[in-house]
Amino acid sequence: MKKRIIILGSVVLAIVALWSLAWFVLAGLVKQQIAAQAQADGITAPQITCGTLNVGGFPFRLDADCAQARIVSGDAVLELPGIRASIQVDNPTHMLASALGPLQVTDTFTGSRNAVEWSSLQASVRLSNWRIARASLSAKDIVWSDTLVGQTLIAQTPLAEIHLFDIPEQHDPERQTTALAGYMLANGLAYPGLSLTDTSAELQIELSGLPDDVRNWGEPSLLPNLQAANGQLTIVAAHGTDAASTLDASGALMLDPQGQIDGQITITSTGVAERIGPLLEEPWRTLVLGKPAPDGTYANQLNFRAGGIFSGLVPIAAIGPLY
Repeated sequence: MKKRIIILGSVVLAIVALWSLAWFVLAGLVKQQIAAQAQADGITAPQITCGTLNVGGFPFRLDADCAQARIVSGDAVLELPGIRASIQVDNPTHMLASALGPLQVTDTFTGSRNAVEWSSLQASVRLSNWRIARASLSAKDIVWSDTLVGQTLIAQTPLAEIHLFDIPEQHDPERQTTALAGYMLANGLAYPGLSLTDTSAELQIELSGLPDDVRNWGEPSLLPNLQAANGQLTIVAAHGTDAASTLDASGALMLDPQGQIDGQITITSTGVAERIGPLLEEPWRTLVLGKPAPDGTYANQLNFRAGGIFSGLVPIAAIGPLY
């Protein structure tokens, strides 16, 4: 009996030792991969640097903590006090993340500076065979301010959420494409620039033709492949309302062979034209929102084709090819 106990104890110790070794090796690889992002050029791929980078969570989690994070992407520089990402070792396809605010955003080209604060910001991403099964982002007590000179409130909301869901029936294993449904929500939104208070906004979209492997989303050929797969952004419903106005939109957009946006968006509204008068003067306000009906509602369709935006047959703006 004593011999069996010794053997069993030795086996347990061996398993613990092997598990510990594997965890520390994996933690080292994770730290190495994150640290490697500091070598990116910040143009073709975001450059991410950490004032302090630690990987903990032994023995069953991997918690990557990046303190004083700095992200450079093109002209945009984002700075955060801290970012944490965590996965369970036995469930590596499900990642939880959080961030400390405020987020400082600087545009090195225009010189603008913004700050975004929150009381809580949580994210979750779950993969299935490298496809997004579900991704969510939730933030509470968001305050967005212009900080170039002093601090001027741009917008605030007590709650904002973004969710992405896989659409299994649109997965095409042969073409290696998939589709996602998206839902976005903001409650109690205030936007002083348009005198908006206690506004609710919702957006439902579907995006098809995406690569079914998220590791390919950063490829330069993403947009050409999206066009070749007849990928489409469908605005199922966009709805915003407050005590004095409503705005609804729906439509579908895709890319033509030249990489230009093609499609239509239908807009209906009440009280919006009067509210945005100072920001969008005539004739542009009518070209975008349409003319009022006898009951005070507005309706219009914006058409995207051949590198332009048209209100009916009237061109109102030009958009260059996306690739």
